[in-house]
Amino acid sequence: MKVTRFAPSPSGRLHLGHAYSAALGHELARSSGGQFLLRIEDLDLGRCRPEFVGGIIEDLDWLGLGYDGEAIVQSERTDVYAQALEALKARGLVYACFCTRAEIAQSLTAPHGDAGSQYPGTCRRLPDDPERRASTPHCWRLDSAKALAMAGLPGWTEHDGTLFASRESDFGDAILARKDAPSSYHLSCVVDDAASGVNLVVRGEDLRPSTPTQRLLQSLLGLPEPTYFHHPLITHDDGRRLAKRDLAPTLEALRNSGVDGPGLVKQLLDGRLPLGFRLSEA
Repeated sequence: MKVTRFAPSPSGRLHLGHAYSAALGHELARSSGGQFLLRIEDLDLGRCRPEFVGGIIEDLDWLGLGYDGEAIVQSERTDVYAQALEALKARGLVYACFCTRAEIAQSLTAPHGDAGSQYPGTCRRLPDDPERRASTPHCWRLDSAKALAMAGLPGWTEHDGTLFASRESDFGDAILARKDAPSSYHLSCVVDDAASGVNLVVRGEDLRPSTPTQRLLQSLLGLPEPTYFHHPLITHDDGRRLAKRDLAPTLEALRNSGVDGPGLVKQLLDGRLPLGFRLSEA
């Protein structure tokens, strides 16, 4: 019996890529007699909007993808994430970092990708300074070297049975919490998946690089290990991925143009995409 979840961020209207991920998760849960859950990942207070929560529910209803129980809302669970962070602090596995993004980027000789993921460890050896923490903006980072020494390199299993092993190069000192975000995606994700009984994580292949850090956190916190299904992404014909910031066609627009929601879900599950879209290569 599979327990899956759809976990969008309410920072805009859902698009075709969201529908594909939700349809896959719903089908895998229902075909096994399991549960399909909804989680609202609204911890980014600067980008998330309450009106988009209603839009998510409206879109799922139009698609015919019913979810089980009440939706989990992350902004209502910050105390749970704080407890997990405190458990890691008590074991000396996190440290306060006072570096700005600009300072991190400047300290890298050849930065690539997100500068935060390439953090050079500037604050790792600083003694704890409660007075500085009280007056200076900071985040909390996982000490990945200590964490790996304690838990070892984690692996994971994909839905098709493929086993993946992580490498030390897969890990940086990931941010686990900031003043403006009481929990990072990594920490809140593993805590919520465990609390909800999710045993199959269905998400886009663009999130596969998150898996080593999340598996490490699961090991450190004694949380169960789910199976993963990192599915291909729906892209434009030219290979560009769909994104809210690029004004990808929304489900709302498709609905208003007369598209049938359940019919669209069947098309997606059959691998038949609307004209102008394709699946990325795995």
